[in-house]
Parts: sequence; C-alpha cells; structure tokens
Amino acid sequence: MTDSGNTEFSLIVTIVNRGYADQVIDAAREAGARGGTVLYARGTGIHETEKFMNISIQPEKEMVLTLVRKSAVKEITQAILIVAGLRTKGRGISFTLPVTDAVGMVTDLEKYGMDSPEQ
Repeated sequence: MTDSGNTEFSLIVTIVNRGYADQVIDAAREAGARGGTVLYARGTGIHETEKFMNISIQPEKEMVLTLVRKSAVKEITQAILIVAGLRTKGRGISFTLPVTDAVGMVTDLEKYGMDSPEQ
C-alpha cells in the first residue's frame, strides 16, 4: 500500500443524468485517464423530483468514479467539465477526493518488484 501521508492518487467523482456517463468516460480518457467505473443512482435533491400524472418520479443518475494520478487531476477534470457541459445548471457535478491507499494497480506490482499478479 502507499504511505497514507503521501497521496499519489485522487478519485474524480462525477454525477450526471443517466445517459451521459459515456461522455464523461470519453473526456477523461481523451485527457489521459485509463477508464472509470459507472454506478447507477437516483437524485434526491430538492429540485430532483418531477411529477408525471401526479406520480413522483426520481431522475436516474450515473456516477462515474475515475482513479487518476494526482498530477493529472486538473487536466482530466477540465476535460470532463467542458465535454459533459457541467457549467450548465442541472447537468451534473464533479469533485475530487484524495486517495490515501490504493492497491491492485500496475504501479503496485512495479513498486513491490513483482512482474505478474500471481507472485
């Protein structure tokens, strides 16, 4: 594991309306990310509930988690902001979180002198 005082990675969390996760993933990849994980969710904010024939409907959301090197965060978040249109009200949000420990990545194999995951 990495030293918890030295955060080498950051997690970019982007929440968008359902159907827009591909735009987020494509923008992140274009800016240098290797990929991401898409989770399905629903909004519960004050402006999220819509009504159809007097029945409340909760809009579906997609949450994209992208683990990246800290040095690449600014470039990748800028790409997501532009491509996903996050400056437009109601399109979504994106934020980053520091990652103190991360395992299972190619960098870990190199760090511990392993050539393959079987070692």
